[in-house]
Amino acid sequence: MVTDNTVLLGHGSGGQMMKRLIDEVFLEAFGSPELLVGNDSGVAELAPTGRIAMSTDSFVVTPRFFPGGDIGRLAVCGTVNDVATSGAHVRYLSCGFILEEGFPMGDLLRICSSMAKTAEEAGVRIITGDTKVVERGGVDGVYINTAGVGEVPEGVELSGGACRPGDVVLVSGTLGDHGIAVMSQREGLAFSTTIESDAAPLNHLIAAVLTAAPRTRCFRDPTRGGLASTLNEFAAASNVEIEVDEDAVPVLPQVQAACEMLGYDPLQVANEGKMVAVVPADEADAALEAMRASRYGENAAIIGRVSELAPAARPRVLVRTPWGSTRILDMLVGEQLPRIC
Repeated sequence: MVTDNTVLLGHGSGGQMMKRLIDEVFLEAFGSPELLVGNDSGVAELAPTGRIAMSTDSFVVTPRFFPGGDIGRLAVCGTVNDVATSGAHVRYLSCGFILEEGFPMGDLLRICSSMAKTAEEAGVRIITGDTKVVERGGVDGVYINTAGVGEVPEGVELSGGACRPGDVVLVSGTLGDHGIAVMSQREGLAFSTTIESDAAPLNHLIAAVLTAAPRTRCFRDPTRGGLASTLNEFAAASNVEIEVDEDAVPVLPQVQAACEMLGYDPLQVANEGKMVAVVPADEADAALEAMRASRYGENAAIIGRVSELAPAARPRVLVRTPWGSTRILDMLVGEQLPRIC
């Protein structure tokens, strides 16, 4: 039972109050065997392939709780998905909390519970962590940093620079859900139906696609900057042109309507539970079937193709509109929505 109602500066002191916070909140939620040992680092085993993938991310989203998720679920999903895009089997996470003095202990417990449930869903363990407490106003409630480690199987070599002319582009579901969910909650916008964040761990979906389409070129989760930034990064890294069929891109009607009202392009809006994949054309149907059979891929779609660059042309992304014309899809300029993750 937690004995304090709010986070106090003493909870970051390294003394008895900090031990109580760690025992009553973090160990209670995340008590993996490695974490319960109580050392300064979590010692864990990796497979004998000799290759690991590692990623780290920090989460400052506001509001902390939003339809479909919260900062805790986001912190686990974001890092799990980043590591999984390399084709790695994600195994372990670390988490670091920066807490503001006065932060409600009930909110912290809720966040930790969400993280623990999401880690269990993803099949990963939180094996080490850190806590800092700063004075009121030093941070906005809570910031979370997570790092993840996974083992890369033999023969798996995925890269945004591996796209080839003739390849096919897929997305695992509807775009723009997270960005619009956070925006609507932050700004108090009311829609006829609730728009929920898509925050989800996608490591199992990626593994299913790799089994069905072993020659997959690359994966990327289209977070800040959305699909537009992801495809432009692929095009530049591979020195190709990518063409997207706008009609084929899945977008929920309520998200499309919100984007039109706010002046956003849904292809530039952030996602936290979607994956973009580029695969050879002869494996595209198998990859699509694997996505749609996965928990978070029922709305997956083939949305475009990779083409060879014309002489002297620069890498770019084109969108073919429903009217048969094309437009250039640029990366987002500046910040569309601060503190989205």
